[in-house]
Amino acid sequence: MFASLTKYLKGDKVVWTIMLFLALMSILTVYSATGTLAYKMQHGNTSHYVFKHVITLLMGFTLTFLIHKINYNIFYKSAKLLLILTIPLLLLTLLMGVSLNSAARWITIPGLGLTFQSSDFAKFSLILYVAYWLSKNQENIEDFKKVFLPIVSVVGIICVLILPANFSTAALLFIVSVVMMFVGRISFKHLALLFGVCILFIGLIATLIFAAPNVLPRGKTWKARIESFSGKGEEGSNFQADQSKIAIATGGIMGKGPGNSVQRNFLPHPYSDFIYAIIVEEYGLLGGFAVLFLFLVFLYRAYYLAKNSDYKFAVLVAIGLSFSMVFQAMINMAVAVNLIPVTGQTLPMVSMGGSSILFTCISFGLFLSVSRCTELAKETNESKPSHKTKMEIAKDPDKESDNPFDKIK
Repeated sequence: MFASLTKYLKGDKVVWTIMLFLALMSILTVYSATGTLAYKMQHGNTSHYVFKHVITLLMGFTLTFLIHKINYNIFYKSAKLLLILTIPLLLLTLLMGVSLNSAARWITIPGLGLTFQSSDFAKFSLILYVAYWLSKNQENIEDFKKVFLPIVSVVGIICVLILPANFSTAALLFIVSVVMMFVGRISFKHLALLFGVCILFIGLIATLIFAAPNVLPRGKTWKARIESFSGKGEEGSNFQADQSKIAIATGGIMGKGPGNSVQRNFLPHPYSDFIYAIIVEEYGLLGGFAVLFLFLVFLYRAYYLAKNSDYKFAVLVAIGLSFSMVFQAMINMAVAVNLIPVTGQTLPMVSMGGSSILFTCISFGLFLSVSRCTELAKETNESKPSHKTKMEIAKDPDKESDNPFDKIK
């Protein structure tokens, strides 16, 4: 049965396996972590939230399957259109979005009553556009006015529109874009200039946060989180991080076992922002390291895919999507162990959520589409007869390097 199923799943089988294990961990942990919420909101019906979560995961896997069957070049052609849709969508969210914790992050779909986080769409569309722009302009990649300024302007506009409601997502997306620019061979001196401007911008934001927090839309919230993390906040202000550390400390090496979490009763959002703490509490350090290992393997598979792909857009998309998901996962884990202030970033493919899971699955689908097309191209090339001997191939000066970054030419 497994063999008959896998013949329909093309692309990197390791990535399919990673998705499956993350989804199984997600179902088990969400079922446990939503117990208290179910008693408060659903009269003790503990299956309510996990049932919705499973439905969302099934929808996500369906999207992954459908997209991985599509040639990824379709996304190359539609990158500009997706970006054009992103800007008004973010503006609409800022003006009329559904607020949570004084931040407008969600937008309601008219007629359906469903909400989704517009920054998830923006993250996906911007990564596609950066990959499209860099791959299209490789011949003039060091041109400051024609290549560097346009792409930095687009990245800046999207990040600024996300910034008022979600600083961490804006910062994450900016860093991912810079990494893609580096991989795409943007001039180092241009990146150094961008880095200098960012330092000045961050310094300005930090000054405003502490000197005049009311000037910024969420200045007070950011200031409180920084003070709580540094230990200078009011008593009890670091409650979330403290409860997370208790969960991790009491989990030990083997954990308390599935469904036996105690801190889920005290942690705010144990099924999303702090789900990693619940994983460690119930499955121990072994469970926590297992989740971390899966994300690191996914990042390695992205490097492997980039190394074996001959197409600029494919390399940039693989690097961009994988680094975005893995970096977000690292931020979530770092918050759980109190290495950085609370950010509100979910654990991709594990935390409970609607648009977060769906866009994560769409990203996996595009990654697998690149993998499938790369494998198909490789099989086609290997089936063609070669007139060169092994010795001639070894001496061929045009033989490509194994470094995936060298493919961006």
